[in-house]
Amino acid sequence: MPKPSLSSEAGRDGSIEMSPEKGAPIDESFESEAVAGPQEYRLYKRRWIGLVALVILNIVSGMTLVWFGPIANSVALEFGFTLNQINWFGNIVNVVYLPSAFVVPYLYRRLGVRKACFIAGSLFVVSAWVRFAGTVHGLSIQGSYALIIVGQLLASMAMPILQVVVPSYSERWFNLKSRTTATMVMSLANPVGNAIGQLISPLVSTTRDSILVMAIIFTAAAPIVFLVGEAPPTPPTFAATHKRPSLSSLGRAMLGKAPRSEYAYMTLRQRIDFVILCVLFGVLVGIINTFAILTAQQLEPYGYSDSTAGLMGAVLLLVGLVCGAISSPLLDRVFTNHLALTGKLLLPAVGASWLAMIWEIKPHNDVVLFVLVAIIGGTGLTLLPVVLELGVELTRNADGSSAILWFSTNLCGLIFVLVEGALRAGPNANPPHNMHHAIIFQGVLGMAVVVLVYFLEGKQTRRAQDEVRDEAARTHHQSTTRPGVDVLGVPLSPSTEEPDTPAPAEITRVDLESGKDSPAGTLVR
Repeated sequence: MPKPSLSSEAGRDGSIEMSPEKGAPIDESFESEAVAGPQEYRLYKRRWIGLVALVILNIVSGMTLVWFGPIANSVALEFGFTLNQINWFGNIVNVVYLPSAFVVPYLYRRLGVRKACFIAGSLFVVSAWVRFAGTVHGLSIQGSYALIIVGQLLASMAMPILQVVVPSYSERWFNLKSRTTATMVMSLANPVGNAIGQLISPLVSTTRDSILVMAIIFTAAAPIVFLVGEAPPTPPTFAATHKRPSLSSLGRAMLGKAPRSEYAYMTLRQRIDFVILCVLFGVLVGIINTFAILTAQQLEPYGYSDSTAGLMGAVLLLVGLVCGAISSPLLDRVFTNHLALTGKLLLPAVGASWLAMIWEIKPHNDVVLFVLVAIIGGTGLTLLPVVLELGVELTRNADGSSAILWFSTNLCGLIFVLVEGALRAGPNANPPHNMHHAIIFQGVLGMAVVVLVYFLEGKQTRRAQDEVRDEAARTHHQSTTRPGVDVLGVPLSPSTEEPDTPAPAEITRVDLESGKDSPAGTLVR
């Protein structure tokens, strides 16, 4: 019986790979098993090109939600829209996201990531100029509003296509030492787009010119979709070897109907944890998105300008980007198994800051408000990629978990904008049209939901499986390449001497309850 062994090779593009020697075919028929012998893994430099492309596309897409927030009062004066009508320019993003969250995973499976991104790029261009058509002089108020909101609707359809794919792209292209960092960079791109949108929109001289600038940005970004790759020829980790699971498989797992032998099987504890994640993520990110849409309306009654409101929203998001850039490499390489603990340490600061807003949104209090939004950004947005990664750890379904988490965020954001709009004071209040009751609502809710994080266990099962498989590959490689030692290797294919007898392969399974590896005997293929 031949003995397959592994050799470390440098790829032509500078990547490092572990590959089986020639002549040792790999049986891939049992892709659902946790570990079935050492396997080839490889990193490709072009993964960074796709990452940069998705970052740029998500930055541009993120502008859709908030562009009209800082200039809401100016748009109301120039076009004759009411503030509640203008709020729907942001709300439409949340509305479109709700059904899209369930359609997008199917789109990835049916068309692939690359073709799905082509659809997003086309929507960018069409939405940009439909929206701009609504600024033409001579249109009625109703005509202008209809064109602008249709443009917003089309742009909103592109956002879930580009956002839901982030954890899946990280899983398909990056290894254990860079997966969380990749998710962080791409997932924070959308909030960065929020920040840039809040900065740019009030800087342009008129609201009509502001919408023209938005159209130019969207059109220029559309061709970048051609840089997004589908999947590498050779996966970087064991998790990336599995076929893209469907959203329905996640539904079965959440209902406890998935067989224990399935890769995506979830224990009761994991199902509870994922529900907690959805509530935490939905409420806290929903509050941030609501604040981004209503920043000017919450601050303007107390004497703050549109530019100050836009800068405040930008500080929240950009500080989060900086803190996320610092923390994600640490989570990838140092605190690799402590994603849940990170949330338990940071979330209380987020809740306390939202609560403090109740008393600190008042005239001439710029410094304190900037400090509070910086704390919210630095802690809250640092946790955004952590939650997305933890969702995949619990479900082993990158597309499905991401879609449901973003669904919860947009559902909460939609509800919160409507509730806070209804809580706006009347013209006879002091100050007129203030949103103090809305600020109380978001502060109390933000603080109350944080308590749920302490019920979270958050075992990282996917990482445990990947570590077991990678360790098996390294151990096998070291034992078979050590000089003077002849070690019986794990058969990777049926014996050529005994064609009628399948070769047994030693495997190690990962216990889903404990996250640890345990021997599981042999598997007959």
